Amino acid sequence: MVEVLESYSAAETFAYGKALGEKAAQGEVYSLTGDLGVGKTVFTQGVAAGLGITEPVNSPTFTILHSYEEGRIPLYHFDVYRIGDVEEMEEIGYEDCFYGEGVCLVEWADQIQEILPEDCIRIIIEKDLTKGFDYRRITVER
Repeated sequence: MVEVLESYSAAETFAYGKALGEKAAQGEVYSLTGDLGVGKTVFTQGVAAGLGITEPVNSPTFTILHSYEEGRIPLYHFDVYRIGDVEEMEEIGYEDCFYGEGVCLVEWADQIQEILPEDCIRIIIEKDLTKGFDYRRITVER
């Protein structure tokens, strides 16, 4: 199933993420792709809010993984932009997160395509400047 959402502001992108987080279930893995500055982290902050996480959520660019335990289910937020080799994911124990009791959200997921679960939910965020500077097309593939 493919769902295409249109966002005209960061607040709308956040709201779409929040709605997804409110429905998210244990064991789900979301791959999040899109160019720099399209709103991947804003979307992730919305997911966290939907899970009931109130602490600040930032992109874990240099640490690769941030874990948030305070919500109704844990959120494991990966940013694999700087991954040089998939083996680095093994070093941080990605399998415990991907196949654990929380929800995983992986920014720049195309970097580790070969280790993502088959049932991974794919989210693609794209700009279209012909529709405005803040416009985003968010495609969710289940």
